[in-house]
Amino acid sequence: MKKFALVAGAICISSMSIFSQSVIGQSYRINFTDVDGNAFSTADGHTTSVVLTSKANIDKARLVGDRIPDFCLGSPAYRMITVLAFETKHSGPMRALLKSVIRHRLESEARRLQTRYDQLKIARDARRDVSAVADFDNTVAAQLDAKPEAALFRVFVFGKNGELLKQWNEVPSAEELAAALK
Repeated sequence: MKKFALVAGAICISSMSIFSQSVIGQSYRINFTDVDGNAFSTADGHTTSVVLTSKANIDKARLVGDRIPDFCLGSPAYRMITVLAFETKHSGPMRALLKSVIRHRLESEARRLQTRYDQLKIARDARRDVSAVADFDNTVAAQLDAKPEAALFRVFVFGKNGELLKQWNEVPSAEELAAALK
């Protein structure tokens, strides 16, 4: 039986490290709840890109977002979730403050994405497509077989049923990302 842990008061995920032996093509069900309270899963019928990063590499996560192919934008079949892993422990009030800062940053990212939507004539509010999870106690990082450190950065692409399609330890090229997402 799997045990479940609560991360940031909002993310549920199996406490056993499922990525200690990552296998391309194997299915993994990971359930997330982002800082806005939206629930997601890697196995809910969407192709899901998960970017696991430390604060020091948040600009790399932005670069991955910038490289998401146009065919994914605004499509309900695709989503990208950024998981921000914290290196140090934070109190409840500090967590609330950090989640507020993250939501503010998401607003900024949504404005950037909305420009791309407008250029592609996608009639949709980009903010609904920008998601981030605050991994305060590093449960998600552990699930993805990663240690919370300043250099942390990994990208995963999961298929509609949670199958691991591709993973990188650096920012993939736009071509690599498009190939994995097709």
